[in-house]
Amino acid sequence: MSKTKRTKKAAGSDNIESMLREDRVFKPSKEFSKQAHIGSMAQYKKLYKHSIDDPEGFWGEQAEKELTWFKPWSKVLQWKAPNAKWFVGGQTNVSVNCLDRFLDSEKANQAAIIWEGEPAAPGIPGEERTLTYRQLHREVCQFANVLKARGIKKGDVVLIYMPMVPEAAVAMLACTRIGAIHSVVFGGFSAQSVADRIQDSQAKMVLTSDGGFRRGGVVPLKENVDNALKIKVKGRFITKSIESVIVLRRTKNKVTMKKGRDFWWHEEQAKASVECKPAKLNSEHPLFILYTSGSTGKPKGILHTTAGYLLGAKLTSKYVFDLKDNDVYWCTA
Repeated sequence: MSKTKRTKKAAGSDNIESMLREDRVFKPSKEFSKQAHIGSMAQYKKLYKHSIDDPEGFWGEQAEKELTWFKPWSKVLQWKAPNAKWFVGGQTNVSVNCLDRFLDSEKANQAAIIWEGEPAAPGIPGEERTLTYRQLHREVCQFANVLKARGIKKGDVVLIYMPMVPEAAVAMLACTRIGAIHSVVFGGFSAQSVADRIQDSQAKMVLTSDGGFRRGGVVPLKENVDNALKIKVKGRFITKSIESVIVLRRTKNKVTMKKGRDFWWHEEQAKASVECKPAKLNSEHPLFILYTSGSTGKPKGILHTTAGYLLGAKLTSKYVFDLKDNDVYWCTA
């Protein structure tokens, strides 16, 4: 490599580093600091030092304080490079931590989800729905029973290919309630992308919709699922693990329903009980699989486990986002 090329490469690297580095400090007002979970740099440094000097002590304290457990853990961390197991021997459930723990408090009747729906077409107002924690709990339990009635058991994978609707959250929480593993697929992905993820995860069920509104048009989600389930490689279906497809009625456009495989969400939900006992799941029980985009090769499935992910999400909400009980978190993703 010539000296000129090396110099240009070094300059490019320096430019990237300068973009990644931020030296400015923006100090909050005293009023803001007083109500924050971490009110000062000294408090932050103390918390950070504890996490570095005694990580097992730190994470154990946080898990005990922030989460609800069926059974306490016997060991905070079991480490054998490159594998880590957190809260070994403990048992918990994500849906219990997100919903049940609030049912005997004032929070039960507070909003859990405030949904602003995509307009069906330009000039038409979007829908609005609000679900309280109690209402969401009822929906989750009911749909968890739908999953069980269709043969989904602990450890089975359920693929979620849905629009941005409250039922998507219901589906994820329902899976966690019975110990099923969910895998969300972006609604803009193709039939081939759906098929690839079904094949890799060996999903038993697909949750989808007749379509989804996006930028004034309709995304044909159910049609994409139908096409995904027809894909063959060397004459063999690559999605043969799928036993059933549950379809949410969203756009009301006409879709093909295959007898014995496809079922309407609202019909299945109407038949299900609103009571569903939560599964007592080990801390390391698989929670969900999230696939990379595949832009640099075959999509890779990242598996997150129950307790570690739950605690990480809780502390991020508390310490990074500084969320309080009466705050509204606006999610555009």
